[in-house]
Amino acid sequence: MSFKSIFISIFIGTALILAALIINSRRPAVETSQPTAEFIRATGKCAECHRRETAAVVVEFERSRHAATGVNCLDCHTPQAGQQEMEHRGFVIAKEITAKNCNQCHTTEYQQFLRSRHAAPAYAAVYGDEPFTAEQVEFAEQFHKGAVKRPANALALLEGEIATVKGCVSCHAVGKPNADGSIGNCTQCHSRHLASVELARNPQTCGQCHMGPDHSQIEIYYESKHGVLYDIQKKYMNLRARSKDLTVHDMPVPTCATCHMSGLEGLKVTHDVTERLSYWLFDPISEKRPTYAQGQAQMKEVCLKCHTTNNINKFFLEAEEVLKATNSRVAEGQEIINELRREGLLTPQPFDEPIEFLAFDFWHYYGRTAKHGAFMGGADFVQWHGNYELLAKLVEIKAMAEELRSAHDRNKK
Repeated sequence: MSFKSIFISIFIGTALILAALIINSRRPAVETSQPTAEFIRATGKCAECHRRETAAVVVEFERSRHAATGVNCLDCHTPQAGQQEMEHRGFVIAKEITAKNCNQCHTTEYQQFLRSRHAAPAYAAVYGDEPFTAEQVEFAEQFHKGAVKRPANALALLEGEIATVKGCVSCHAVGKPNADGSIGNCTQCHSRHLASVELARNPQTCGQCHMGPDHSQIEIYYESKHGVLYDIQKKYMNLRARSKDLTVHDMPVPTCATCHMSGLEGLKVTHDVTERLSYWLFDPISEKRPTYAQGQAQMKEVCLKCHTTNNINKFFLEAEEVLKATNSRVAEGQEIINELRREGLLTPQPFDEPIEFLAFDFWHYYGRTAKHGAFMGGADFVQWHGNYELLAKLVEIKAMAEELRSAHDRNKK
């Protein structure tokens, strides 16, 4: 073959390649933007569409431990017994993902969750026992008597469905009963596609619900020494560490999950956030839980990772003294309201008279705050947001009670 023939062949070949590149560059991105081999390995066929339509969920899934261990989309989205199915671009998937899907692999965690206050009692605090089956009520009542077998929340009913759905249920849906017979949704704490233990360990995740005047745990935490230390050391912490391998090298200062759930340095891991609690702190008059001794012993075990036994015992003793004093003051306020009812000066209807709102705030805001502050190391919440307010509001309750009696006497004349 002559040199001329070779040159022409090379020229034509090069021209064809350039033409192909030019034509390819003008193709729509939907045709050329294909997933990498690594992307397909991590996310499966679903990624081809979802990387264009809901790209963030694909990115989150790629970064998850699920993807790293070979879990694919259908492992979670395949319909389970009792779930409504839907056809989706050639696949049959569950119309709604619930805790039942997570239960395929995380059975122990789900069973622990079912025993916790985050399960049925959380949703029943808004809607009462009506949404639950008899079996679900019976199960929950074993662990939290009266927490599920109860009427719907009177205040929620008065505020109305709009406030309830967009307000209360945003948090309390963590224990919502599902059509498939399961309860709750793990994504409330772990997120849907990241499925992150790091997110669940972040105090701010708990603080989405555990905040505000009636349960100000996140504000108390950030005021406490624990919260201050976390704030300056979080960049050194490994919140992604495996639960059963968690050490103080990963978490040298505690987050909410450390104290209430973690397996730090060999402790038992639990998804029952009530296991390590010793009192019903959310009640107007806080009594010991049936598991008081065991719960307090388990919580003190966590404390021992950082503190000496003497300091731990002193801390709990002082917290219980605050609790007793708060109980006494709340009981005094409640007795004033009870006396007014016995005297016929208040109607049976809840929240239709100003003093009833004051009496509710008295224990629901300030009583709870004082007790939570005492058990979580929030001095300002024990004092100014707690006991000071209790003192001031008790004076107001007494004054309003006397005014009701005086008005009644005037009307009799």
